[in-house]
Amino acid sequence: MRYDVLLFDLDDTLLDFGMTEQNALRLLFEEYGLPNGLEDYFTSYKSISKVLWDDLEYGRTSLAELKVERFKRLFIEHSLDIDPILCGQKYIENLGKEVHMIDGVEELFASLTDFRIALLTNGFKDTQHARVNGSALKNLFEIIITSEETGFQKPQKEIFAYALERLQISDPSRVLMIGDSLSSDIQGGNNFGIDTCWFNPKRKLNHTDIQPTFEIHTWDQLSKIVNKQITEVKQ
Repeated sequence: MRYDVLLFDLDDTLLDFGMTEQNALRLLFEEYGLPNGLEDYFTSYKSISKVLWDDLEYGRTSLAELKVERFKRLFIEHSLDIDPILCGQKYIENLGKEVHMIDGVEELFASLTDFRIALLTNGFKDTQHARVNGSALKNLFEIIITSEETGFQKPQKEIFAYALERLQISDPSRVLMIGDSLSSDIQGGNNFGIDTCWFNPKRKLNHTDIQPTFEIHTWDQLSKIVNKQITEVKQ
């Protein structure tokens, strides 16, 4: 197998979304005069957000609806008189200001000199572009594709079809999808018929029937996998 194109997920693959999320929420609650908001409401928010992101992956809601609905439900649950529409917009703006690289990412990309590299992320276009442009990832990607701009999200086949069309790739065997989410990145790649690499730094057990082509725990493992192909071809 020879991969020419590497498709990367962004959140919790290249950038630490957990830290981004907490910092953005803390700032948001402080803006609304709730200095203890993160401690008081974070558990509820995470539970609500997970349900909605699962709904998004299965096509039961849209990204625009998710942006507002997660805060609408949170404020109803805790009897807070806050506009969820305005709050949702402020929150994604806060997200765009947070950049936290995952260990090993910069070294990884320094080793990927012989590949076309693209980003495929479920998220808001302006937010994801802002985070990439504020990081060492700036200018590394041939294209950046977000679910907001396509109207589809991983694991739907359409977003992968859109990516390969933009990259002018007709042979899926040349593409490897890399990400941390079994249900989104790996299932999506499997659905579309491209090879997949599960980035699993915490060594979570896979209790699903979703099987990646590769599983890695550190970024140097991916570098060895894809660069080994080049060495073998040159021999």
